[in-house]
Amino acid sequence: MEISKYDQALGKYNTDLNDAEIKAIVEKIVTEKVEKNNTAEVKKFLFGSIELTTLKCTDCDSSVMEFTEKVNEFDDKFPHLPHVATICVYPNFAGVVSETLDVEGVEIACVSGAFPSAQTFQEIKIAETALAVKDGATEIDMVMPVGKFLTGDYEGVVDEIEEMKAICGERKLKVILETGCLKTASNIKKAAILAMYAGADYIKTSTGKEKVAATPEAAYVMCQAIKEYFDETGRIVGFKPAGGLNTSLDAITYYTIVKDVLGDKWLTNDLLRLGTSRLANVLLSEIEGEEIKFF
Repeated sequence: MEISKYDQALGKYNTDLNDAEIKAIVEKIVTEKVEKNNTAEVKKFLFGSIELTTLKCTDCDSSVMEFTEKVNEFDDKFPHLPHVATICVYPNFAGVVSETLDVEGVEIACVSGAFPSAQTFQEIKIAETALAVKDGATEIDMVMPVGKFLTGDYEGVVDEIEEMKAICGERKLKVILETGCLKTASNIKKAAILAMYAGADYIKTSTGKEKVAATPEAAYVMCQAIKEYFDETGRIVGFKPAGGLNTSLDAITYYTIVKDVLGDKWLTNDLLRLGTSRLANVLLSEIEGEEIKFF
């Protein structure tokens, strides 16, 4: 039987992973290295990597405008701190953010392609993405078709991602693996490689809408995939943990894993993003030494 080009691509990497071994490696990294990174400077960096997100059914033009204005105000009120990396909204609000945002260097990300399930016609995903880009989105977050992946339809997975990347053009495409649904380290590694093979500029753990979101173990496997993919192809792909980041220690844990696996080159807000809004006030309060509820 002829081996597909997707299996050939996967064959270049070690995808036969043992979950217990991954867990032990991650525990060792966390135990030995996280505390060293628990510093004010790291927290400032992490604040500047936040993707400030509003994805509520109650979102409307006025609420998204107010949300964006807070980012404008922050730049004036805290000039000694980095601003957030991104404002992330539903695609129909890309124009509102684009018209309201005054701060240079903040990206406009839209979740697209029938977020969070990815369950609709590909033509609709493409149209939705094209409209978001037209209205000012500079980054697109799409969900990998998990059902196709789990049934072995790697061609379908790659085709969807390639088509979405074609619509994005030079704009960044983040592919959400929904690692909680993939369950095993081997599946996560394969999904990460296929997403990068198809053109992902970032790979992202989760939508935050499933019971199991980001985990340190999933992050470790994804960062290993990014490293191996870079060694094989020379292409740099970013990483974004999302969902379940509740404390500064959670964020520092992911920072530590990225630093340990990928090195300092990936410690920029172009290559490491944090999909969380709840951490903005937490990190800000810890950096400033007093409770602040700005966002």
